[in-house]
Amino acid sequence: MTLPTDVVEWPAQVRGNGGPRSFHVMAKPVAAACNLACRYCYYLRRPGIGRARRMSREVLEAFVRDTLAAQADLPEVHFSWQGGEPMLAGLEFFRQALALQERFRPAGVCVVNALQTNGTLLDAQWAGFLAEHRFLVGISLDGPAHFHDPLRRDAEGRASHASVLHGLEAMQRMGVEFNTLTVVHHLNYRHGLGVYRFLRRIGVRHMQFIPLVERFSGKGEIAAPWPADADAGMAPWTAPPEGFGRFLCHVFDEWLAHDVGSVFVQPFEEHVAALANRPAGICVFSSACSSTPILEANGDLYSCDHYAFSPYRLGNILETPIGELVRSAPQREFGRRKLDPLPEDCTRCEFLAACCGGCPKHRFAGPRPGGRIGNYLCPSYRLFFAHTAPALAPFAALARASDPDSSGEDGLSFYRSRFE
Repeated sequence: MTLPTDVVEWPAQVRGNGGPRSFHVMAKPVAAACNLACRYCYYLRRPGIGRARRMSREVLEAFVRDTLAAQADLPEVHFSWQGGEPMLAGLEFFRQALALQERFRPAGVCVVNALQTNGTLLDAQWAGFLAEHRFLVGISLDGPAHFHDPLRRDAEGRASHASVLHGLEAMQRMGVEFNTLTVVHHLNYRHGLGVYRFLRRIGVRHMQFIPLVERFSGKGEIAAPWPADADAGMAPWTAPPEGFGRFLCHVFDEWLAHDVGSVFVQPFEEHVAALANRPAGICVFSSACSSTPILEANGDLYSCDHYAFSPYRLGNILETPIGELVRSAPQREFGRRKLDPLPEDCTRCEFLAACCGGCPKHRFAGPRPGGRIGNYLCPSYRLFFAHTAPALAPFAALARASDPDSSGEDGLSFYRSRFE
């Protein structure tokens, strides 16, 4: 099963005309501050990370005001709160953010908030607040304790798994909408079935799986991406190139046999979207990566969280409105460059429309024909897409047969709506 040959339509920001109409800024209200010291955290070894501080009222107001103003003609505007650990900002910070959103929200615009957390600070009060204000919460959980705790500990070396489960249970009691974010690393990549069954057993119904791919420079720091550092070595917790694909295939077989319609797994939804010629829902598989910048606590805006290095600093939102920065020529160029350096064998690959070259941060394997560098995860993507396409093709066929002009659904939304 292969993808339609005409499936790739590059959007305007990739072609260089204008910028993204909608954008999704990930804001870090306490910068890289965190109550955990996860061994694989790329902030801990990133060069140039300064003293963490909480986002000021001035920066918060500029962020909320200008984000809403720049997307005032859209029905929905999204705010995503990241870390470090964003809950360290405190409940009062988020109450202020909500008040500002209501103050600056244009008539008819719906505001949606998402929060990514390690889950260890979640209690009844936090869960009640998140439920009341309809936050979508992502909670980091790498599977059972023996996969999670070795890499996700606090600064004193204490395990975090039990605290995460308590936080998850607090959200379940309060009815918070949540999904789990599981990092696939050297400990768990062979155990996709066990990780999936554990998550399903504790009541998780929406799952994200992301591959851990990190490299160290000769100084022992996280290697800056793009251009690739030829002398950088792989971090010890990175799975082999095919490991992420193997993990997803094991999860898929179990899901297909038992859980279609009751459990939703992001990579599967993304593949349905690609097969149905619908836009990607995440930047990794999008044709451009220019619409998901990262906002640091001091107001500095960078092209991407993984590119928060000085060459990719777009400016400061206290000096330039955030909409201008996101739609600026440097950010458009950042998005366009995702596709331009693709190796020749990528452009001929039947799965190009599904992966769109993957994340440029992972593009250091090679060289390929023509001297260009390939994506470290290419073996994983090929394995996963080839394995899952035959079973997912019927969902994609239904989506293509629908009238997208009348329904306005992308592949992911279509897929979910058939079950939820």
